[in-house]
Order: sequence, then C-alpha cells, then structure tokens
Amino acid sequence: MISRAEAEMVVERVGLGGRVAYRVVWVFARALTKVYWRLEVVGAERVPTTGGFVLAPVHRSNLDFLLAGLAVRRRVRFMAKSTIFKKAKVSQAIYGLGGFPVQRDSADIGSLVICERILAAGEPVVVFPEGRRKEGDHVHDLFDGPAFVAARQRVPIIPIGIGGSDRAMPIGSKMIFPRKVTIVIGEPIYPDVPLHGRVPRSVVRALTEDLRGAVQDVYDTAREMAS
Repeated sequence: MISRAEAEMVVERVGLGGRVAYRVVWVFARALTKVYWRLEVVGAERVPTTGGFVLAPVHRSNLDFLLAGLAVRRRVRFMAKSTIFKKAKVSQAIYGLGGFPVQRDSADIGSLVICERILAAGEPVVVFPEGRRKEGDHVHDLFDGPAFVAARQRVPIIPIGIGGSDRAMPIGSKMIFPRKVTIVIGEPIYPDVPLHGRVPRSVVRALTEDLRGAVQDVYDTAREMAS
C-alpha cells in the first residue's frame, strides 16, 4: 500500500509551471472543442468554487478525460492508467498537468489514498465510477471508490453526463469526428455522515446507489441535447 509520504509527493508534484500549463491547455482546448464539437456545458453554476469535490462522469469514450476537465473552470486532478507513466517525458507532463497513475486491473488502494490527500488539500479530483469505458445508454454498476473517498473526506460528489463523446470517438476508433458534444453537470450529492468518525459501509453503498441514479439522469439529458 502507498505510504502517506508517497501520496503527499504526488499531491505536491504540480508546481506553478504545471498550473500555468494547465490553464493554457484548458483555454486552448475549450476554444477548440466549442468549434469542432460545438461543446455545450450545462449546469456549470452547480460546481463549488472552493474546496475539494469528486467529479463522477459517465465513461463512453477516451475523450471523456479531456471533457471532464473542460466541464469546470477549476483545475482538476485525474487518474491515468499506469502504463503511460513508463516514459519519463510523458510521465513528467502528466504529473505536471495534475494526473497520477492508477492500476486498472487490480484493486488499487494507493490511488484512493492519493484521491483522499488531493481532496484534503482542497482540490477537485475526477474519478470515473464505472471504471473502464462502457457502451450503451444505461449507466453500468458503479465502483464504491468515489463514494468511499467522498464520504471519508466529507466532500460532495458531482455527477457528470457526457453526451456525444461516443460518436465523436467510439470505442476502438483512433479517429476523432466532429460530432455535437454536450456536458450536463448535476446537483452535488453530499454524503450523509457525521463530521468525525468512521464511515459505515452502508453509507458508502447508499451513496453509490444515489450516484448511479444521478449519473443516469444527467447522462440521459446530455444524450438528448447532443442528438
């Protein structure tokens, strides 16, 4: 299991240069996507302006990582599969932009520890509750990870629906097509837990179920608006 010191190192790896680079990339990408995908973001006013929170988007395309970051104006931290961190220059760039590695084929407790440290530092983090990319109009079973870290840190989870990304870059495609994309941001879901003490497993499970319903609602709306 990752140590607290190692988690702190990941949290602190984004310096001033990384923050400036993130903002430059964000502005450029937001402008480009508005033209190429006619990107529309609905519900941006629901995003907290301070403090940590978990962004929980539906996952239908490799583009969803980019789109989740473009959905909010605040800099977000995000997980990336560990294999792309093997090249030093790529690894440095991803760390600088706020990414951190996750082992996707196993129960990666270390990534959850990092998420908690990021949230404790008052920063937002993106976690795809379905895990890998899925297909179809229905939200699949969710992992408890997003609810677990949100409940432990007493921060809200924000459901994100992304409509059209599966047509802009379908699973298995290396091409990116000019299709209408809409992002719908749902109301924050606050964990029903006391301010201190352990978090009961039942609370995490209930929060996960609430999240699944909320993600389905915003996904349905986003798909309809993008069609």
